[in-house]
Amino acid sequence: MKVFSLKSRVASIFLGVFCAFSVQAQYDFNPSATSQSNGGPDPSNRARIHTELGAMYFQAGNPGVALDELRIALSADSSYFQAYSVRGLVRLSLKEYGKAEEDFRQALNMAPNDPEVNNNYGWYLCETGKERESIAYFLNALKSPLYETPDRAYTNAGTCAFKAGDLDGAQNYLLKALQLSRDGAVLARLQLARIFYQRGNFEESRIYLTESLKMMEPPTADALWLGLRLERKQGNRAAEAGYASQLRGRYPTSAEYQEFLKGNFE
Repeated sequence: MKVFSLKSRVASIFLGVFCAFSVQAQYDFNPSATSQSNGGPDPSNRARIHTELGAMYFQAGNPGVALDELRIALSADSSYFQAYSVRGLVRLSLKEYGKAEEDFRQALNMAPNDPEVNNNYGWYLCETGKERESIAYFLNALKSPLYETPDRAYTNAGTCAFKAGDLDGAQNYLLKALQLSRDGAVLARLQLARIFYQRGNFEESRIYLTESLKMMEPPTADALWLGLRLERKQGNRAAEAGYASQLRGRYPTSAEYQEFLKGNFE
């Protein structure tokens, strides 16, 4: 997974803040902007720089400093809607749901058609038990012809549709994400592996899981757990034991390994 590049996004998928492989939140980051010596006097430029710094600290797992940077950003320019969107992400990670809702609503009021604001608010809804309601915001993000990463909104829509129990919708969204992705769409592949596992199509599930594992370093606990259960269903004891060994070695305190110890394979 990329951390930052000239036109990259702050993803919600990073260890230590959220569970690995969740919904993908977004924020544009231009690291060259932080070094502009002539950017201080302009309030909007100052707001942008501190919002980007807040996003950096957030991804690094320091939400307290991120909130300080975002407070400075909004003090410089209270109309800078991206700062509200990023602060919503930070507050969501801290389980400050009411404050997060206020921030996302403020961002949406200012920029109702901004694709990343819609994507982030959709993620918020999905993470707070409103999976079906979230889909409309991901689809709204996709309406923008300037949206550079539509595969992420499709992945999010597929992930949330899956959580809502809509397997057909989830599968369709995730396949569209694969068609549009420029970075391998590891999350979309993993989610498709889960869907096919749930459908009982184990061979198809193995294909997508194998592809996603090739793109992960290290493999996540939930991916290893899926592989373990998949091979168990197929009666492949050696492969099952291999996944179990990795799960034990890498994630001995994970919820997945605890389920393995209890024998809860479904």
